[in-house]
Amino acid sequence: MQVTETLSQGLKREYDIFLPASDLAEKLAGQLADLKSKAQIKGFRPGKVPVEHLRKIYGKSVMADVVQEAITSANKKIVDDNHLRLAREPKVELPTDQSAIDAALEARGDLTFKIALEVLPTFEIGDFSEIELERLTTDVDDAEVETALERLADGRRTFSAKPDDAKAEAHDRVTVDFDGKIDGVPFEGGEGRDIEVLLGSNTFIPGFEDQLVGVAAGEKRTIHATFPENYAVRTLAGKTGEFDVTVKAVAAPEASPIDDEFAKGFGVEGLDKLKEMLRERIAADYARASRDKIKRQLLDKLDTLYSFELPQGLVDQEFDGIWSQVMQEQAASKRSFADENTTEEAARADYRRIAERRVRLGLLLAEVGTKADVKIADEEMTQALIARARQFPGQEKQVWDFYRNNQQALAELRAPIYEEKVVDHILGLAKVAERKVDKEELLKPLDDELPSGGTAAPAAAEPEADQPAG
Repeated sequence: MQVTETLSQGLKREYDIFLPASDLAEKLAGQLADLKSKAQIKGFRPGKVPVEHLRKIYGKSVMADVVQEAITSANKKIVDDNHLRLAREPKVELPTDQSAIDAALEARGDLTFKIALEVLPTFEIGDFSEIELERLTTDVDDAEVETALERLADGRRTFSAKPDDAKAEAHDRVTVDFDGKIDGVPFEGGEGRDIEVLLGSNTFIPGFEDQLVGVAAGEKRTIHATFPENYAVRTLAGKTGEFDVTVKAVAAPEASPIDDEFAKGFGVEGLDKLKEMLRERIAADYARASRDKIKRQLLDKLDTLYSFELPQGLVDQEFDGIWSQVMQEQAASKRSFADENTTEEAARADYRRIAERRVRLGLLLAEVGTKADVKIADEEMTQALIARARQFPGQEKQVWDFYRNNQQALAELRAPIYEEKVVDHILGLAKVAERKVDKEELLKPLDDELPSGGTAAPAAAEPEADQPAG
């Protein structure tokens, strides 16, 4: 086998591979000799099948294996001899002349092919102790625990029907039918039947619940309410809907004392224990928000501190994934780039920069993890697998088996764990100062990494079916 480098430019490498027909014939003969001892063909005793007969029957299929083995061997030789670290799988270009391919497969002609690949960039890792970061923290006050208790109580509260002429008040439950229109045209999800609306819960779009205060059973009312600008259904965002509402029933909440008996309904021994659990849960939510904020700070700083050549194949792959998501979301929302005050060209440029950022940070974190010998323990992977399986009740075994038997899926599960451990490593070296803030600042959503253009993550949750939910 003869390997000749034909291109070495930046991170790109290209090689011509030449395998003479004599080598192909020798490899074919070796494969057929091995096959002779195993083949069982009608009319011949085991081990007595003539090689030429085997060549006639299996020659091309065996040679196809020989060619694949030659490609694998060439890849390995190139990587080993040149001490390369590949960015992705090499691209193999076989001859386009079918007669040349046929000749090679019959071991009567030489085999030539090309291998193109990209290598990982080399760069120096700086001193992370010079990076200054700020960790935002906040305390859980008693009022938040009480609010959480009230929410639990609301979820278990029972209601009793009010008299037909009684007016709905805050905290009452109103059962309604509604038909929504925008600019006089019905819209998907704008119709609801027997929908229960808890007044004051703020689960519907702003203004919808407020305009039901004072209604009585049997009353009809037209409500005007505007969908938030960050509404999950982009075709409705910022639009004002007109809802023809028919009130079917009004019910008042019954008293539900929040005491030890109430707490026992949640499987805890008493009210104090329930409050403690709620405080811990809120604190955990704050800790996650704090973590997200400082991680974003870190990644933003790393993005400005490090600049190196990127493997364009990886960037293209990342961009294609992002762009596919953009197209899917535009198709689902029926919105265009013009609706987002941009153009396709500008959006492509924005998403290309995002793809480059992701690849750059991914390569950097991978290099840091390698240099720091960051490892993922088997126990950590087991816990991650258990957590993933629990997301599919009743299918836990299938999910477990899928990941255990699919190395690529397992790698995708491993990747975010590894990233978090590398981030922890860097945070442990950086200068981190804590600052107390109020919960509003801590929980303020991060600007999405994706710029506007159709895929900005909505700040509101996806609305439930057939509800003008906020």
